[in-house]
Amino acid sequence: MKHLLSLENLSRADMESILSATLTMKRERGHHATRPLAGQTWALIFAKSSTRTRVSFEVGLRELGADVMFLSAADIQLGRGEPIKDTARVLGRMVHGAVFRTFAQADVEEFARYANIPTINALTDEEHPCQILTDIFTFQEQRGPIHGKVVTFVGDGACNVPASWVFAAAKLGFELRIAAPRGFQPALSLLERAGFTHLHARSTPAGEVIQATIAATGGKIVITADLQAAAAGADLLYTDVWVSMGKEAEAAARIQVLTGYQINESLVKLAQPGALVMHCLPAYRGKEIDDATFEAHSRTIFDEAENRLHTQKAIIAWLVG
Repeated sequence: MKHLLSLENLSRADMESILSATLTMKRERGHHATRPLAGQTWALIFAKSSTRTRVSFEVGLRELGADVMFLSAADIQLGRGEPIKDTARVLGRMVHGAVFRTFAQADVEEFARYANIPTINALTDEEHPCQILTDIFTFQEQRGPIHGKVVTFVGDGACNVPASWVFAAAKLGFELRIAAPRGFQPALSLLERAGFTHLHARSTPAGEVIQATIAATGGKIVITADLQAAAAGADLLYTDVWVSMGKEAEAAARIQVLTGYQINESLVKLAQPGALVMHCLPAYRGKEIDDATFEAHSRTIFDEAENRLHTQKAIIAWLVG
């Protein structure tokens, strides 16, 4: 039984297979030769609200032949405290697959273990695997192989999106720079879980810079508070919201610390000529990205949003293939 719960547990070969299949899914949309989910019913279980994730999964599942039921936490007994494993064992007898968007990574993993049906992590507080596979596909669609390239993440480097970028860099062999203030940088234990070795730190006028590599793949991580240094020569500048879902009570403090960690015209000028700018959306203009830069790169950003559909169809086909 295959699941997509984390990029940590997805092999490089499977990652590359999904990315390759995404191109086919996009090219053949509207005239797929087969509908592999015909006669199946899939459940979308969402404890967190969504626009792109919900729409792209509903449309994608239907285009692959499935019927789809959407279940918010308020719709089912999970919202009243039923154990995950009990819900999982019920749904596993009635539906053919599940897409789960929730807070705790452990909840998705427990659901998959007890439901015994293909399960996809559509976002947790720890990872966002479908988003990062989409981002890599979008980059490669426009700029070729990501291997050996430089991706710079700007903002809250301790959230789910940069965590999934860490696992991707380890497996696909590119350089990931995370520009974030102290307190918003990923834990060193995350780098170790991803397989990064040769970890060392050095002091700079802007603060400590942490570097780690994986010799087998060529992957490299740089963690720094120096935004300008992180952006210099980058092939991709990437950001996400400063206040993730579930962190609303911390909004004022987060905004105060993260102010300045913004993608704007001056930062883009430090990157490679023609560097891509991406955002997983929703975007809060004037915070993590300014309005002019967002609009200047809106075609790439909305290509990225559309590609959620094609990438997730490829993930589903990989799960049931």
